[in-house]
Amino acid sequence: MGAEGPSSRRRKAERRGHVAEYWAAFYLLLKGYCILAIRYRTRLGEIDLIARKKDLIAVIEVKARPSGMGAVDAVGVQSQQRIRAAADLWLARRKDAERLSLRFDIIAIMPRRLPQHFIDAF
Repeated sequence: MGAEGPSSRRRKAERRGHVAEYWAAFYLLLKGYCILAIRYRTRLGEIDLIARKKDLIAVIEVKARPSGMGAVDAVGVQSQQRIRAAADLWLARRKDAERLSLRFDIIAIMPRRLPQHFIDAF
């Protein structure tokens, strides 16, 4: 057996990230949210999840990490700016934008634990 190459590690990390996003989406459904988008791409960046509960739009970054604080720490200032810019583009395309409020959350997906939802994380 040969050593794992960079492309193999990257594919595994992407697969782990996709699984974490779907687990986070399922968790939000259980909490009463409607999932509007998963991996929403704009020219300014990608949003992991966009969820709605009444007139609240939650823009969610999902991180698979060993701890909740590790997930929060993994979303740096540049990532926050990119996510906010992508969310502004998403919101600008909505006909009901003026009555919606935006919130930026982080969901930590940790091994053998329920997801941890950090509301209004940034």
